[in-house]
Amino acid sequence: MIKISNFKRLTIVSVFFFGLLLSCNESQTDKHQVLHTNTDIALKENKVLKPSFKQSEDFKNYWYSGTAEITSYQLEQARYGELRDGHAVLVFVTEDFLPEKQVKADNYNKANTSILKLNATKTFNTGVYPYSIMQSTFYPVSNTEHAIKLSCSVQEWCGHVYSQLNNRDQFEITSHSYFEREADQDLKLDKAILENELWPQLRLDPKSLPVGDLEIIPSLEYVRLKHIELKAYPANAQLENGVYTITYPDLNRQIAIHFNAQFPFDISGWEETYKDGYGINAKTLTTKATKLKTIKSPYWSKNSNDDEVLRKELGLE
Repeated sequence: MIKISNFKRLTIVSVFFFGLLLSCNESQTDKHQVLHTNTDIALKENKVLKPSFKQSEDFKNYWYSGTAEITSYQLEQARYGELRDGHAVLVFVTEDFLPEKQVKADNYNKANTSILKLNATKTFNTGVYPYSIMQSTFYPVSNTEHAIKLSCSVQEWCGHVYSQLNNRDQFEITSHSYFEREADQDLKLDKAILENELWPQLRLDPKSLPVGDLEIIPSLEYVRLKHIELKAYPANAQLENGVYTITYPDLNRQIAIHFNAQFPFDISGWEETYKDGYGINAKTLTTKATKLKTIKSPYWSKNSNDDEVLRKELGLE
């Protein structure tokens, strides 16, 4: 029998536990790297690594039920120095998204990204002619990075405009407008918080919303209606008692989103205050949206004349 001295025995044990420690660290490192494979560059630059969103059973049952959440709102929209009556609709639905092509996937694949999509629409009249606005936000359910894609279109009798933001190495923006000074544009922006993405982020986890002094890129709708430069502006955000408020000092603009503090964190309405109009008609006005009705429906299959009853249920007729 080979005899092992106490010193050698102690050395062997120490080597064993040191190796075990390294093995554990490597395992945790690999797990950490997998968890944050898609973590946004901007988050890394800020030395912040948000943990991936944990989906509760309530979340899965609500958002993966094969239906969309559709909420209608009575709208008072500021435009040309006056308030206009209209309607707003928020449509939230989960989808499989192709991260490279940045479009909805036709088929399920493990490489797809699960997103919470928000289609936000507004319709109102300005005198004789109508306005129609739609913004789409494709936000990862993981809640670890910026929205993958945004788009916005505004139609009225003067013409229409369209803008799209794609999240790649930088934010890549394409923009088309009938206004001469805007016309057709292609530009890139360094990544920053997107106002559009904060709405679906709120629906996932209000506590994850950024607060304090920040740099935020305003909503594509606001940029379009006010004809301002698309870039990040200084802002301050606060979260308190079911209200998320964003203030832009340089824009003299504030938006407050009211929501249910309990799951599913549904949005009951919002107010957006800024100076609107031209010349002597310019004045500080507040756009308001007040909730009418929420339904869950696979709306994409409700396209017959008989299904128009759902519009009446939503108060849109």
